[in-house]
Amino acid sequence: MKKSLLTLCFVLLSAMAGAQCVSALDALKTDPRRAYGTDYPYLLETPQLTKAPRGYKPFYISHYGRHGSRYYWSSSLYKELDTLLTLAHERHLLTPVGEKFRQKFMAAKAELQTGVSELTDLGWQQHQGIARIMYNNFPEVFEHGGNVLAISSLVGRCVISMAGFCQELVQCNPKLEIREQSSRFTLDGVVPTDGQNPVKHNYPKDLKPRYEKNRSQFKGAPSVLRDNILKRVFVRTDSLPGRPHHIGSNLINLYTSLPSIGHEGMMDGIITDEEIAAEWERDNLGSYSWVFGPQYQMIPILQDILKKASAAIDGSSDRVADLRFGHDTCIGPLTVLMGINGADLDPEDPNEVKNCYQNWETCKASNIQLIFYRSKKATDDILVKCLMNGREATLPVPTDNYPYYKWSDFQKFYHNKCSYALR
Repeated sequence: MKKSLLTLCFVLLSAMAGAQCVSALDALKTDPRRAYGTDYPYLLETPQLTKAPRGYKPFYISHYGRHGSRYYWSSSLYKELDTLLTLAHERHLLTPVGEKFRQKFMAAKAELQTGVSELTDLGWQQHQGIARIMYNNFPEVFEHGGNVLAISSLVGRCVISMAGFCQELVQCNPKLEIREQSSRFTLDGVVPTDGQNPVKHNYPKDLKPRYEKNRSQFKGAPSVLRDNILKRVFVRTDSLPGRPHHIGSNLINLYTSLPSIGHEGMMDGIITDEEIAAEWERDNLGSYSWVFGPQYQMIPILQDILKKASAAIDGSSDRVADLRFGHDTCIGPLTVLMGINGADLDPEDPNEVKNCYQNWETCKASNIQLIFYRSKKATDDILVKCLMNGREATLPVPTDNYPYYKWSDFQKFYHNKCSYALR
C-alpha cells in the first residue's frame, strides 16, 4: 500500500512539473526581466479571479508583503565599483563601452551611496497599487470600514512600504481605522529571525533541498555571462582588485537593480535582459536552496496567520485585515513552508526545480494574500483562497473546489505542519 502511494505521489509530482515547466520558461520569454529573480520589480496586474461559490462572501484578509523596490541593500557594491572603475580609468584598462559606463556611474554615485537600502519612489508606488487592487478585488471586506492592524519590520524601507499601502487603503475608504506598528513586540509575526526579537525559537534551520546531492545532473549550459561582461568593460582585469567572478557578480547585481532606482540605460552595451534570462535556471537553483533552508524559522509567521484568522472568524477580533511588511528572507521561505504553487515539492532532479519554484515570485513587493469567505447560511462555514503576487495559487491542502479551501482543512493542515517541525 505504501509503495503504491509513493508511486502515485511521484506520478502526480511529475505531471505537475511537466505542466508548470512550459509556463515558467514561457514566462521568461514574455518578460526576460523575471530572470532578475528577487530583484525583479513587482508588476502591477489585475488578473481575473475565480468567483466565490454561491452564497459565500469575503470578510477578512491576511497578508504578508515584502518591501518594494529599493536601492542596493549594501554600500559595498557601490564602493567596490567606484574603486574598480576609478583604477581601471587611471590605468587605461576600460574599453570604450566601459568608459561610457564609468561616466554614467560616477554621475549617479552620490545618489547611489546615499540611497543604499532605501525605498525608491517605485517601491512606494508598488505598495499603493497593490493596496488599491486588493481593495477593488474584495470591496466587501472594506465597504463598512473596520479595523486593520499593520505590522512591519524595524527596517525603514518596510515601514515606508507599510505607510504607502495603508495610506492608499484609507484613500479608498476613509472609514477604515488602521493601526500601524513597527515594534519589537510584533517581530515574531513579521521577522521572527530578527536579532532584536525578544521571543527566541529553536526551529530546525539550514535544511538542504534534495537536488543538491544531484547538482552534477543539471543540464544547463556553462555560465559565460560574467566572462562576457568583463570583456565588454575591461581591456583586462589581472591588475585590478577583486576576483573576476566577484567583479562580474557586482556588475550583474548593479544591472538588475537599475529598473528599481530609475537608472535604466546606465549599462547599455554591457548586459542584456536576454543574457540574464539565458542563465536564469542555474541561478534559480541557488535561490531555491536559499529559500528552502530557513523555512521552519518562518513558523511564527504562519502561527500568527492562523491565530489572527481564528480570532477574526470566531469574533474575538473585529479586524477586517491583518497586514505584515517584511523581507525576501521571510516571504521566500514562508512560500516554501506553506507549499504555495508547489514550492515545497523538493525534487531530487535539479532540472525539475524550476517547475516548483521561480525566484521572481520573491520579487520586490512580492506578497501573499489569504482571502477568507463566510457562507451566508452558516457562520462557521469558512473558505480560504490564496493569492501569490495577485494570482490565484495552489496550496498542498486537500480540496475539491480549487482555488477555494475549507478553513477547517487549511487550519488542520498547517497546524500539523508546524507541529511536525517541532517534533
